Amino acid sequence: MTLVQGPTVAIVGAGPAGIRAAEVLVAAGIRPVVLDEGQRAGGQIYRRPPLGFTRVAETLYGPDAGKARALHALFDAMVADGRVDYHALSSAVAVADGVLHALTPVGHRAFAYDRLILATGATDRLAPVPGWQSAGVYSLGATQIALKAQGVALGRKIVLAGSGPLLTLVAYQLLKAGADVSAVLDTAPLSVQLTALPGMLVRPALFLRGLRMRLRLGRRYHVGVTLEGIDCDERGPTGIRWCDAQGRPHVTACHMVGLGWHLRAETQLAGLAGCAFDYDEGWAQWLPRTDRLGRAAEGLYLAGDGVRILGADGAELAGRLAAAACLSDMGLPAPDVTSELRRLVRCERFARALARAFPWPGAMVRAIPDETIVCRCEGVTAAEVRDAATSNGAEANRVKSLARLGMGRCQGRYCQLAGAELIAARGGISVCEAGRLREQAPVRPVPIGAWIGEA
Repeated sequence: MTLVQGPTVAIVGAGPAGIRAAEVLVAAGIRPVVLDEGQRAGGQIYRRPPLGFTRVAETLYGPDAGKARALHALFDAMVADGRVDYHALSSAVAVADGVLHALTPVGHRAFAYDRLILATGATDRLAPVPGWQSAGVYSLGATQIALKAQGVALGRKIVLAGSGPLLTLVAYQLLKAGADVSAVLDTAPLSVQLTALPGMLVRPALFLRGLRMRLRLGRRYHVGVTLEGIDCDERGPTGIRWCDAQGRPHVTACHMVGLGWHLRAETQLAGLAGCAFDYDEGWAQWLPRTDRLGRAAEGLYLAGDGVRILGADGAELAGRLAAAACLSDMGLPAPDVTSELRRLVRCERFARALARAFPWPGAMVRAIPDETIVCRCEGVTAAEVRDAATSNGAEANRVKSLARLGMGRCQGRYCQLAGAELIAARGGISVCEAGRLREQAPVRPVPIGAWIGEA
């Protein structure tokens, strides 16, 4: 194992939050270590294609092309000048005792740090639908990655289902790229979306942009639907069954289904690093406990969607705030963040309105048939989760130990929230009372050869 000494501040993630945090530290004379899983910095929202890719930034990022270019250029310049110790294609898999363990292109490396900024972003928030375990059913994030990174639409005839801004955005991007999008199925009722309208108008330009995208989808977009199931054969999906807002049944033929209900904060490393969590009813997920600047524990700072799902603009602000808090705690001059805090309030109000407009479909999850797969990694059914909650107690980690919910390669990222709904329903308790799954290192699958050589 190679122990990398030197800079005492480490940043995990080179998306908008991580890049802005690095910028503030570099301006103060700190040379941070930055680890990122991507081949090139930018994060998911500003994901860059491989070198030589011919699609221009305006095609990839739309109205945000200028922001994407600016962030890319900023980070590339810091790396080129040697002001950032950048490690691409490097996945942080564990953190303990002031050491960040990562799987890098050269194997396992351990980075000592005094202070750690986690800008780990978010992942898709998925709800189980009968048939979703089939090949050809993807998350919205995976669908977007394939389109941005390789210019590929993952199917000839596509149906997207779920709720939230990402549902509309991915559908719009696919249509603009020439893909055949047959239907966009939104589970959020129109009445609920309308009640959240005042909150969304705090950022009118962003709201209008989303509205224009939805209008572009035309009759493909259906609001207030109930998903019944995905029909599949040995080659993948053949159709999706759903009911419209009036309860009328429909079947839409397709070869690919993309699912997603907004996003969930990526918090595995934060948990291992000692962060506390609170269940947020508005977001319907466990979120890290921090102060306004992102302080989560001694020497630990969180920024971006790994704390609150505020989008790219909010992530940039949070990255600056976390770095400013880090500098202040080190006794170094820190920039004035009054403006960032004021702008962050608007981002939070807008984000809360989005959470109200596009809620997590808890009732739908609780009503799924017993034979529905809940944990795709381990093939755990809803019946097995319900039975374990009855026989072993309505608590997430007890159910995990008996039914293997959350023991697969995703470690509960895609099944924990749905499992908690089933556990809570069976136990007659709130989702908060069902608890959250404890983190386990490594937080990503790693090849055993990367560690076994050290022994």
